[in-house]
Amino acid sequence: MKTRIWLPILLAVAALAGGCKNTLHGAGEDIERGGEKIQESTR
Repeated sequence: MKTRIWLPILLAVAALAGGCKNTLHGAGEDIERGGEKIQESTR
């Protein structure tokens, strides 16, 4: 009985964690590009 409850919860957490990885990666790239633009403007 407990397995039936925990399995969907575990799958939902895994799906959310997988989606967050891509979001954080994209945000990191955007921040990096912003830093590069600031460095270029100071030259």
